[in-house]
Amino acid sequence: VQLVESGGGLVQAGGSLRLSCAASGSVRSIRALGWYRQAPEKERELVAFVSSGGRTDYADSVKGRFTITADNAQTLVSLEMNNLKPEDTAVYYCKAKANVNSDGIYSNDLFGYWGQGNQVTVSS
Repeated sequence: VQLVESGGGLVQAGGSLRLSCAASGSVRSIRALGWYRQAPEKERELVAFVSSGGRTDYADSVKGRFTITADNAQTLVSLEMNNLKPEDTAVYYCKAKANVNSDGIYSNDLFGYWGQGNQVTVSS
């Protein structure tokens, strides 16, 4: 599974940005897509995810402001970010969980695949 992100950038507090992540390869094996972020000197944290069944969940810090969506084919996942705050500044990573390993072999186990990361900077 390969993931390519786009979007992000610099915005003032209160503004909006959209991140997108295109999946390719063994997309039929994808069971969930999500967004993580990592601020300087902080641990990487889950922001939001959507399962192949459509279930979504969000970090408390972004509930009501961020919306994650994915197409039915699990080939594109987006994160709409509204009312951005300076504390949202981080590198945002797309992640897929799939039932296929890096050799393309299907498995009952889940394997994680990451996008390249995109910087989101919110100025105060």
